[in-house]
This record gives sequence, structure tokens and C-alpha cells, in this order.
Amino acid sequence: MIYTLTLNPAVDYVTHVEKLKVGNILRSNNENVFFGGKGINVSAVLHEHGIQSVAMGFLAGFTGKAIEDGLTQKGIQNDFVYLEKGFTRINIKIRSDQETDINGIGPKISDTDFKILSEKLKKLKDGDILVLAGSIPGTLPKDTYEKIMASLSDKKINFVVDAAGELLVNALKYRPFLIKPNTDELGEIFSTKVETVEDAAKYALRLQEKGARNVLVSMGADGAFLLDQTGRKHYMQAFEGNVVNTVGAGDSMVAGFIAGYEKTRDFEYAMKVGTASGSATAFSEGLADIDTINSILKKM
Repeated sequence: MIYTLTLNPAVDYVTHVEKLKVGNILRSNNENVFFGGKGINVSAVLHEHGIQSVAMGFLAGFTGKAIEDGLTQKGIQNDFVYLEKGFTRINIKIRSDQETDINGIGPKISDTDFKILSEKLKKLKDGDILVLAGSIPGTLPKDTYEKIMASLSDKKINFVVDAAGELLVNALKYRPFLIKPNTDELGEIFSTKVETVEDAAKYALRLQEKGARNVLVSMGADGAFLLDQTGRKHYMQAFEGNVVNTVGAGDSMVAGFIAGYEKTRDFEYAMKVGTASGSATAFSEGLADIDTINSILKKM
């Protein structure tokens, strides 16, 4: 079974205005609501691929209930911990002549809440996949991912880590099955600029030497690079199209990679499906749907 963990989910309210003028009353000409959070995005795109997963994490208040109901209606299994106070954050995404995002803080998570989540995670079995995606909420310790992986170290869990900076680096000692830094995150880790496929290959190898089994580097308009656990290098050019929204594209790439690998155990095919899934989200208002993904796959 695949489990995705989102410690700080969100309801994303996306509004479009003709021109952003600070200090004025603006009227939206189009608006949408999406259930956000990197792990939730992965579960949603896995569902499009026909792959079952369980979305986990913390929810609170009326916004948390909306996320749970929305996932359940889509047929996505979920097993969240409900917090007694506060509400799941609302992120405001303003789309205009320039993009502006206002991300909420999120509710407070107590030690007791985290212990309840830890108990839920104990049901994972050998061979299961656990996707750890996104940042750590301010009310949890910065080593939360490490604590989770350490608590499951006696089991053969395939960890997938999609995080930045120290969160990613500190996870490497647990030999995650897959990590997915983008070029900016890769450059930040090694205090350099990653601009070419050769750069991506060089620093992906450094991360593999530190413990990562498979390193997938998303390179935006320059495509994607994969160093797999056998030492083989794979590169795929970006699929051309009209980019509408990049939010969730990286999560979709992770989901597509997992889906492709689960179906074939072939890293090159997994990378292809991951690239198609990420592109499909970038070309859509929301997350990718399977028809768009398959259409891109046929043209790649």
C-alpha cells in the first residue's frame, strides 16, 4: 500500500483578477477551490492513474472537514488525525499580471496529536511506500521526518521524500527509495547553481552517495534527470505546452513516477510517466487528469 503524509494541508483558494492593484478593491473574474498539500496532491494524481493510496496527516475545523469530504467523494482513502482547535489553513493564490500567494499558518499540533499519528503509522508493513512531502509545520520539531523514519526503521518501508534543504539531507541516512529535488533545491544544498544536465547528474550522484537510492531532479523547462539505483542515468526533455499553473506539478511528477514504477518496475518508464504527469498539471488549472496525462504520453 502507498501512504502519503501531509502535515500541514490547505484549502487553496485561487482567484483571477485583471490587474493586481494593492490598496484597491478588486473583483475576481474567475475563481476555484482546490484541496492542497503536497502529499494530498500525490494521492490525487495516483488516483487518476488507478493506484490506491491512503492520505494521512492532520486536519482541523470546517476546512479540514471539507478536505476529508472531498477526498472521500473522489474515492481517495484517508486516515487523518483531527485536531481539537483551529482550522486547516487557507492559502490565497492571486493570479493576475503577476502571481501573489498568501499561505496560511495552520493549526497548532500538540505532542498528543503527533503520538496519535505515530500510532497510525505503525500499521505500515514491509514493502509499503510512505511519501513524506512538504515542509514541517512550525508547531512540530524540525526533525519530525527523521523521527517518523526512525520509528519505522525496523520495517522495509520505501520512503519517498519530496522536501527541501536540511529536511531532505537529513532524510538520506534512512536510504529513501526516491527523492525529488528541483534544480533550485539541489543548488541550495550544495551552495551552487545547477543549470545543465551535467550539473544535475553530478549533484544527484552526491546525494546518492549520501544514501538516496533514486534521485529524480525536476528541471522545469529543461526537462528532468534521473539517477537510478542501478547507476543508470536517464534524461527526458520537457514536453512543450501552455503553462497555466505550476502549483502541484512536482507532486504530480512524484505520483506519476510511483505509478509508472508500480506498474512496470522500469525506471525509464516511471520517469516518462512522471514527466507526463507533471506536465499535465502544469498545463491545467488544477491537478492533472488521466486523459491529459495519456494524451501527453502518446506524444512523447
